[in-house]
Amino acid sequence: MNPAPPPASAPPAPHPYHDFAAKLRQPDTRPLVLDYLRWRRAARAAETAGRPAPPFPDIGPLSVNLDLTTACNYACDHCIDWESLNSPARHEEKLLRESMRELARRGLRSVILIGGGEPTVYPGFEDMLRYLKELRLQVAVVSNGGRNERIAAAADCLEEGDWVRLSLDAGSDATFQAMHRPKRPITLDQICTSAGAIKRRNPALTLGFSFVIVWRGARRDDVALVENVHEMALAAHRARAAGFDYISFKPCLARAADGAEVLDPHGLDSARLRAGLEAARAHQGGGFRVIESLNLRVLLDGSWRRYTDQPRECHMQALRQVLSPLGVYNCPAHRGVARARVGDPEAWARGGTAAAAGTQRLVREFDAHRECAQVTCLYNPVNRYLEELVSGGGDLEAALEQAGGLGDSFL
Repeated sequence: MNPAPPPASAPPAPHPYHDFAAKLRQPDTRPLVLDYLRWRRAARAAETAGRPAPPFPDIGPLSVNLDLTTACNYACDHCIDWESLNSPARHEEKLLRESMRELARRGLRSVILIGGGEPTVYPGFEDMLRYLKELRLQVAVVSNGGRNERIAAAADCLEEGDWVRLSLDAGSDATFQAMHRPKRPITLDQICTSAGAIKRRNPALTLGFSFVIVWRGARRDDVALVENVHEMALAAHRARAAGFDYISFKPCLARAADGAEVLDPHGLDSARLRAGLEAARAHQGGGFRVIESLNLRVLLDGSWRRYTDQPRECHMQALRQVLSPLGVYNCPAHRGVARARVGDPEAWARGGTAAAAGTQRLVREFDAHRECAQVTCLYNPVNRYLEELVSGGGDLEAALEQAGGLGDSFL
């Protein structure tokens, strides 16, 4: 049973990257959100009255995580997708493009090439990046840095607001090698040098250095993970010197027995982590930023269990999804989990009827209060906000007050 949340205290103000409510209220995203909210109100009223629910509207998610492949050229000890790596599942290229075209027609605004494997090992990586930009989508790439030349080769098609983030997690090459175990020789120095080439090719994009914090006692199943808390400041120094725009810190996650991504602070020395973060902040300046993820902030302030107290209904599963060779899933935290499966990998192809039906089913049947009771959910506040809009009375258009354009539709 999920422990009760701590006594009420003001939740931390989200970083703009995580202010999902504001992102949903932007001029180019708000109409789709209104379509969803109107449908959900009408569907809930029909369900209460014992009538058939109206069909799902002609919309799709605003943002997707697109896993191009499950293959990876590293064997990272702390990889959250360890169980699905290097599976035989593959996208059918024609249907993948058809899915993305249909999603764009339905209102898709952004795509993050991430997860499941390493996107740059996908044979059609560069062509896919250019195709997504032809669809007028915001595009981001999350990579391990092992094949930066492929990102650099396509970087010219990216625009302001698009970004590349490298998952490096270390300040020294020794720690990098121990954590990431690349299958072909490559050093942290080589990766940082080639990352600079991406930025020089296109100064408009944002380049980030990602650091997943691993503390003594953190484990994946029965494997003790390599600690890196002591290298937070060294990594910040390296990132600034190499020309990255920011370094982002986030806590390592584990897989629960049911497959969900969860925060497990067992063994965490909070004081040591805070000291590492403070030392890293000393390297801010000259346009370089140190960013803390929301789950890191709530971990350190002790309010993280509040974010495991989910409402029953997850509205964000209609607005952000994962498209992988294993299938379409309702959330990155449940990538590969059968009960969170919207449909087959091509469910958004052929008019998207299969995925629309799967989304409608999950919105009705997926009990986030139970299924996500261990998940420290970044979408917890925005789900509660959306639930207030669905369950409240009055005019939705007036209630969903328009926000200024942030130029960021990534969810």
